[in-house]
Amino acid sequence: MSDNVANAPASSAKDTAFVVLAAISLCHLINDMLQSLLPAIYPMLKENYGLDFGQVGLITLTYQMTASLLQPVVGLYTDKRSSPWSLAIGMGFTLAGLLLLSVASSFLLLLAAAALVGTGSSIFHPESSRVARMASGGRHGLAQSLFQVGGNAGSAIGPLLAAFIVIQKGQASVAWFSIAAMLGIVLLWNVGGWYKRHAAPIVKRPAQGTTNIHALPTRRIRMAIGILLLLIFSKYFYLASFTSYYTFYLIEKFHVSVEHAQVLLFVFLGAVAAGTIIGGPLGDRFGRKYVIWGSILGVLPFTLILPHANLFWTAFLSVPIGVVLASAFPAIIVYAQELMPGRVGTVAGLFFGFAFGMGGIGAAVLGELADMTSIDFVYAVCAFLPALGLIAGFLPNPDAARHAAAKA
Repeated sequence: MSDNVANAPASSAKDTAFVVLAAISLCHLINDMLQSLLPAIYPMLKENYGLDFGQVGLITLTYQMTASLLQPVVGLYTDKRSSPWSLAIGMGFTLAGLLLLSVASSFLLLLAAAALVGTGSSIFHPESSRVARMASGGRHGLAQSLFQVGGNAGSAIGPLLAAFIVIQKGQASVAWFSIAAMLGIVLLWNVGGWYKRHAAPIVKRPAQGTTNIHALPTRRIRMAIGILLLLIFSKYFYLASFTSYYTFYLIEKFHVSVEHAQVLLFVFLGAVAAGTIIGGPLGDRFGRKYVIWGSILGVLPFTLILPHANLFWTAFLSVPIGVVLASAFPAIIVYAQELMPGRVGTVAGLFFGFAFGMGGIGAAVLGELADMTSIDFVYAVCAFLPALGLIAGFLPNPDAARHAAAKA
């Protein structure tokens, strides 16, 4: 697929292919809903298999590492060669992982199922992000938000379904969700057909060392990418404390039931979905740097209060934390794609992969920390991570650089 096609603003917003965006967002919902089933049933697996928090963290690490290490490779490959059918293939890996998870009888099989689900995610995300950009009609932030909100909604729905289906019916009921995976394969096959029809020959990227369309030198671009990756570390290490251990935190500190804890996790993940849909359009309108800065740093007061709150205020604070923190990611992806034109797949693979990797490492590290100390201590430490948002102030402003270049 032509990177010019993938990066071009088309002609105007009216050219935005909302049907394609809706389809790819729905598939993202299915993909992330299925993937979120695994952490959602951790309490059940921990009890059934006698796992400690460290082993729970290893399951997450296995999933996240396969979901992260392969993504930049997939993105780099598809920047050079279009792969419209890889979307459906990725969902096929997720389907295989789900079926294995439903019948897994040992810790090693749980790890294998997690690895298959992670591989499906690695294949799905870079190319689906490219499709969202192709269909954007120039409204890149909006398109990225619509694409990502599907994933966030799926991540929110998954634990709810796990609470009322898998927890009630048992591990074997995970296989029921294969119906959703097969629906996703059908939809992605059709999206792949649209992708193939809109593909064009690959064009060569500018020579290394030249400035990009924003007139920023290569050194500053590398510095900006490094800052963005550090912000991703802050965001996803903190999110790991919620996605993997929030239910345990609620159960141990407030003595709520597993079902109640899953509902409160759904509330948090729903807030993450809302923040995602807000972040992209705000970046389109006000500038992505300011959205990134405000999102990461702006969540700090809420995270500092959370470890000292009662059950009601814990549930309440989880909403602004989810909304504000999630608004950064669409802006980060589009900001990085604009810094590195012609590398849509590579950027998507790098940032989605790094995000998943940090989530996996965070889950493993925080699990070991919880075993050595307590879940309460984990949340007290993680509360300070958003303070890293201060470094966003050093990000260059691409829009200002572009305007200065135009006047020169």
